[in-house]
Amino acid sequence: MKNGLTIVMTMALTFVAGCQLSGEKGGVIVKEEGFKIGVPEFPTNLKQGDLQTVTVTVQRDDYFKQDVKLELDTTPGVVVDPTHIMVKANDRPDVQVRLSATKDSALGDYRVNVNATPETGESTSANFKVKVVSP
Repeated sequence: MKNGLTIVMTMALTFVAGCQLSGEKGGVIVKEEGFKIGVPEFPTNLKQGDLQTVTVTVQRDDYFKQDVKLELDTTPGVVVDPTHIMVKANDRPDVQVRLSATKDSALGDYRVNVNATPETGESTSANFKVKVVSP
């Protein structure tokens, strides 16, 4: 009986002494460790031959501390600059993106796609509309 109690106490002490919680979470991503991409909600009107700036935002959850690579593309007729942006974990979340349309761009709606890839974990994407109008 003494041997059984000694074994149980030894196992309990080993368990308590060997289990120290880390200061930061790691491993599996939980809902507070993600991010979203914020893009203009309404269509951006862009005159033929004009340049306009819009804001794309990396909306980080409280515990998301990774760099995020943004890749932007659009259909011909609208030019986006820059097309590749690295938003560092300690950078401001807002990124300024320039949109331009040539003088002979067709009037109408265009879509700008924003793909966001973190260092680890799932990527996400968002898109917004640009409406080319006459000057």
